[in-house]
Amino acid sequence: MARHPALFDRYLRPGLEAALGDTPVVLVVGPRQAGKTTLCCLVAERRGARVLSLDDAATLAAASADPAGFIAALDGPVVLDEIQKAPALLPAIKLAVDRRREAGRFLLTGSADVLALPRVSESLAGRMEVLTLWPLSQGELAGRSEGFIDALFAAAKMGLGATGATRADLVERALRGGFPEAVARGDPERRRAWFRSYVTTILERDVRNLAQIEGLTDLPGLLNLLAARSASLLNIAELSRSVGLPHTTLTRYLALLESAFLVRRIPAWAGSRARRAVKTPRVWIPDTGLLGHLAGLSPARLAEEPTAVGPLLETFVASELAKQLGWSRTRVEILHFRTHAGKEVDLVLEADDGRLAGIEVKAAATVGVADLKGLEALREVAGKRFHRGIVLYTGRETLPFGSDLWALPVSALWQLGPRPVRKRR
Repeated sequence: MARHPALFDRYLRPGLEAALGDTPVVLVVGPRQAGKTTLCCLVAERRGARVLSLDDAATLAAASADPAGFIAALDGPVVLDEIQKAPALLPAIKLAVDRRREAGRFLLTGSADVLALPRVSESLAGRMEVLTLWPLSQGELAGRSEGFIDALFAAAKMGLGATGATRADLVERALRGGFPEAVARGDPERRRAWFRSYVTTILERDVRNLAQIEGLTDLPGLLNLLAARSASLLNIAELSRSVGLPHTTLTRYLALLESAFLVRRIPAWAGSRARRAVKTPRVWIPDTGLLGHLAGLSPARLAEEPTAVGPLLETFVASELAKQLGWSRTRVEILHFRTHAGKEVDLVLEADDGRLAGIEVKAAATVGVADLKGLEALREVAGKRFHRGIVLYTGRETLPFGSDLWALPVSALWQLGPRPVRKRR
């Protein structure tokens, strides 16, 4: 039987507690139902903080009526849940912190990117740390701490301790996703029912609240189309023609979906940040369980359409890496690489020190020299900055293809790293 969502230890917690120890305002953002409230309430209980949810109508009304007075009346550390519902509180929080600066005074959660919302122009720079909580990682589900990103950039050889999972197991993991409530439902049909309700709630309530307009009837179709193209290049002109929306409207709708953490973009690596802006990003759905629901994927359909497994696994790997960014010691940015000649690398991790690691994702159980062409092109362009190239595949063996090129099972994502952690009871 699946564990209750509250029984999963979240590996973002140590970083969150550390931030509260030296920063006045800490903001935890991420998709709705990813577990932000559960995590923050646990931390609040340990710190003796008061928890106020802006999902509560009375609390929201009080906060909206007099933001400055509402914040001034709060004594001691406080958690303000779903802060995007009352963005006018942010300037009041800034003023309160400037008057009395103490660590851990405000812990905020948001199911939208509140710093990108209209009317929120005041920055809390220097006063606030922002952490992102994604749905459960494979390591969190298994109770095993993960260190793939750190291992990828370490000097040691890759792959020690990794054993391959079957293709069927990888598909099952991907279609399950990581939302705690969905994971807790063992019946796939009940899981699909949860996702149906989730999408309806987000699009009809949260996104409309962000847009502050009615009639966003094109959003469900757009989201389904983006799911069908997850892990592919984002061609705005072609997408505009497919959905029948003007370029400006489509761009605005994409921003809304991104603000609600329903869609993310992976920028292109081009050697410099100035050149990167003109490169085409990839688009992906952050949770593969949600992706499977939106695209109508199931084990049976994937058996009939095996070409759909590749994009699903690419999205799965990207989402797992994004989760591990929350606690990896090595700070990286997730990008992708493509040459004018069409050679590409699915994912490129660029560390703060400039080193690069390329990751190709293959749905096949074997790896050949041809599968390394994109990584070799990246190595040639990056030069000394290239640290390592990895092909993640559905086979079971760790295979070296030279000193800096390796093939690893996809399961290395959650098998490499520190020893297993004790599960909470």
